[in-house]
Amino acid sequence: MKNKNHILTIAVIAIIFFLFNSCSTYTLKTVYPTLSDGKYDTEFPYKTCSKQIGEIARSVKKLHCIAEYKTYVFPYEMEVTEDMIDRRLLREDLVVKKFDSESVIGTATVVYYDEKKIGLLTSAHVLNYPDTIIGYFEGVEKEGKRIIQSFSVKTRQLNYVRDLPIKKNLKILALDEDLDIAILGEEVDMERITPVYVFDYPIGNSDELEWGSFVYIMGYPSGYQMITRGIVSTPGGTHKKNFLIDALFNKGISGGIVLAIKDGVPNFELVGMAKSVGASYENILIPEEESHAKRYNPNSPYQGNAYVKMKKNINYGITYSVSSNSIKKFIEDHKFELAEEGYLFTHFLNAKKTPTPSAD
Repeated sequence: MKNKNHILTIAVIAIIFFLFNSCSTYTLKTVYPTLSDGKYDTEFPYKTCSKQIGEIARSVKKLHCIAEYKTYVFPYEMEVTEDMIDRRLLREDLVVKKFDSESVIGTATVVYYDEKKIGLLTSAHVLNYPDTIIGYFEGVEKEGKRIIQSFSVKTRQLNYVRDLPIKKNLKILALDEDLDIAILGEEVDMERITPVYVFDYPIGNSDELEWGSFVYIMGYPSGYQMITRGIVSTPGGTHKKNFLIDALFNKGISGGIVLAIKDGVPNFELVGMAKSVGASYENILIPEEESHAKRYNPNSPYQGNAYVKMKKNINYGITYSVSSNSIKKFIEDHKFELAEEGYLFTHFLNAKKTPTPSAD
């Protein structure tokens, strides 16, 4: 009798163990049905990925761009038109000369390093300062030609990342305004011993993104390194060059990388690059500059001078992103000029990341 009870107990335990494992397997497949479907995940990661994000963050850099200009201001009486501008005119005593600069912060990612040269991926518009800027007197012409008020010439442009072991200004190796993609590069300063961390995850196939694909975006909004998340809309976009994300966007995140996860953590892939945000513009009246610090009583009329200023209203939650396939095509189209500078992006285009174990 005791043997029968013992056998019965073992049988019950075995049945419970079988049912428990069967339910666990079924529940896992039900809750996480896309873990092994070969597609980009549409759900929030089911386990921590802080280690992988930390690895990637070390390769994402704050990019400083400064353009210096020499500006010539012409009095209206000179009636200067474009065909009149030459060195002799710019030396005239009546011409006012002044110096100013424009600066912007963006995001760049180290995607190339061979211990001799460093290459970074970023957005073209962060770097693309015009060589000349012309300002005109409004509504005034001379023999059908607009009269110039100011003429600015770019004298120098600085593109730099502070914690890279390089001596010189980062050089623009390749740039495409339409795609909004650029590659920067410079030789390594052998006298500086600084570790260089390279983005070492695969570049993905953006054509495989779907409505609802879950992504991370990493960059430097307002100069602070941050990571945010979003959901993909209109995957592929026009001619599959771009797609939309519902992530928040601030100045400085241009050039930030967009990461998707395929078949669960830690399988990150680069699927794009954040480039711009939806915005609307309106003209507003503002007080004279020296009065900006004053507080005004809203119940009494303002008596000082007023000026018109264009105000940009950012449509937060609409982020335009360049697709990874556009990035791959851009590098392929410029491979010869990049090779002439000593840069071969074979590893970046064909990287196969060995998964780093992630804590469950």
